[in-house]
This record gives sequence, structure tokens and C-alpha cells, in this order.
Amino acid sequence: MHELGIVFYIIKEVKAVAEANHVGHVAKVVMHIGEVSTVVPDYLTDCWRWAADKEELLRGCELQVITTEAVTVCKACGKEYATVAHGRTCPFCQSGDTVLLRGNEVEIKEIEAE
Repeated sequence: MHELGIVFYIIKEVKAVAEANHVGHVAKVVMHIGEVSTVVPDYLTDCWRWAADKEELLRGCELQVITTEAVTVCKACGKEYATVAHGRTCPFCQSGDTVLLRGNEVEIKEIEAE
């Protein structure tokens, strides 16, 4: 379960931002998690609750996860398509010459302070 490691990284980043902005308590952290990022949102939020409550700055802080749809573009025909439904093969021209555009991200989108 790599979600715990990701949570520790998020906490480190949030603490740095809070310190730089003289924030005493963080109420909410919003994350963008790509649907093919290999991060399991339920595991992430479970790990978050355990780890965040150990930090005074984050005690009771909500973690909101927004799932980003995975989209791939075909280099052969130039069309975009849903990655999860079709994988690496373009459903329009059957080419395997494709590139993931989005859907692999794990990023902090927003930090809400009190």
C-alpha cells in the first residue's frame, strides 16, 4: 500500500505551505487523483485520517479526492478517447501509437485554512 507514503508526502507539503503562510490550522485538502494513477482513493482517505489526526495542524482536516478521468490521444489519427474503456489501442483506428494525456496525476489542488 503506497497510499501511506503519499499521505506522508502530502502532509509534508501542506505543513510547508501552512508555515510559509502563517496558518495555524488546515481545514481541508483537495487532491486530484488520476483514475490510472494506481492510487486507491479509499485507501488514501483511510491513511489520511490516521496520519492527519496525529498532527496538530491537520487534526480533523478533511481530505477531498477528485478523480481525473484518464484520456489518451492517438498519434496516428489525432483523436482523444477514454483510456480505461479502451486501453492503449485507439478505438477509432486501432493504432497502438498512443499517449496518455491525463489521468495519472496525484496532486494537491487546494488547501483550505481556517
